Amino acid sequence: MADPAMSVTPYWELTFDADGDVDVPGRDRLLTGVARQGVRDLILFSHGWNSDRSGATRLYSRFFAPVPALAPAARIGYVGVVWPSMRFCDEPIPDFPHSAAAAAGRRPALDTDTRHALLGTFPGRAAVVEGLARLLEEQPSGDAGIEEFGRLVRLLVEVAPTGPQALFGADTLVDGVAPDGPGMFSCPAAVACEAFAGALADLGSGPAREEFALPNPWDGAHELLRQATYYAMKRRAGTVGERGLGPFVGRLAARAPGVRVHLVGHSFGGRLVSFALRGLPQGVRTVKSVTLLQGAFSHYAFAERLPHDARAGGVLQGQQNRIDGPLVCCYSRFDQALGTMYPLASRMAGDARGLVGEMLGARWGALGHDGAQAVPGTHACVLADALSGPLPRSGCVNVDAAAVVRRGGAPAGAHSDIVHPELARLVLAAGRIG
Repeated sequence: MADPAMSVTPYWELTFDADGDVDVPGRDRLLTGVARQGVRDLILFSHGWNSDRSGATRLYSRFFAPVPALAPAARIGYVGVVWPSMRFCDEPIPDFPHSAAAAAGRRPALDTDTRHALLGTFPGRAAVVEGLARLLEEQPSGDAGIEEFGRLVRLLVEVAPTGPQALFGADTLVDGVAPDGPGMFSCPAAVACEAFAGALADLGSGPAREEFALPNPWDGAHELLRQATYYAMKRRAGTVGERGLGPFVGRLAARAPGVRVHLVGHSFGGRLVSFALRGLPQGVRTVKSVTLLQGAFSHYAFAERLPHDARAGGVLQGQQNRIDGPLVCCYSRFDQALGTMYPLASRMAGDARGLVGEMLGARWGALGHDGAQAVPGTHACVLADALSGPLPRSGCVNVDAAAVVRRGGAPAGAHSDIVHPELARLVLAAGRIG
């Protein structure tokens, strides 16, 4: 049932660990409660980067709040998916409290809250986290210090995981094989950090510099750590979706076949609910809609073939056909995390100094920046039009949500500006709820 702080009822939480294993008592309460409450439509929402359960619950409560009034006759149940992710504590989120350092516009070397979040997110890596914090604080001169920082970053996030974990972090496959990780790991750490420092300066979130001067790599080192951490969360989201949420939806379909399931995900939560489609048991058609809010993975993830490489296709190619309804991708040009930092982190290789300011999005863009790409039959519209008429009953639908997703400071921009009644209405429209 509902948490005392939750705005809607009936509400349940579904908790997974990093390997996709579900909290069994919570799962069983949900399966039993759905039948007991007579739920017809079940909305499952997954957060993206979020440091703790309380932050995720606040997000769900605020997003779900307008839904009962929008669909008063519908028998809706609500689920908050909780999984071990994190965000850096200096990132401002509209209408959410944030650290004093962020409010004052300062970028600490590695603040206490972020250090604790890293320790909780990467257990067993305490020595690595302390080494990163020391280097960010001391900022030694010369290449050796910044290269040691890069080595520790790669060690923290396990750039080359063993077994199927590589697939969970991939956006595309080349001849069926997952390529190497993002470009920020394939170039010297100094080059990557200089590129990030330049991007931060362009976004107004870093120190100003002379027009022809190379940026100080330490100004971008904090961002390299941030982006590497998010790469690890992206991989974890794929794991939890395919190994955890997908099989759960299959179990729910067997237990309550009349319940219509609607998956919603923000940022890496969009990746999680999309990978859940890969984890559905064969023949399950209980998922009636999927809504991605600022999805933080490649806009080619659902493509059968990439325009620039006929051998390559999206890691989720064809998975939209497992939905008995539409796949709705919301995007906004005000999302700096996906419009600037995501393609830069993905593209970097070799000498990346000339990349800042280039149009990187066409090849390296994210779903939350311009929607699904290279998927035939994709429908495109602005948010107002999506809400004024019926959405397509199947396939990909790109919705320009910049009319409401527009607030937020650098470096993430409007990435987390998703709590709007218009987006709650879009979820209902996608699922034909009410």
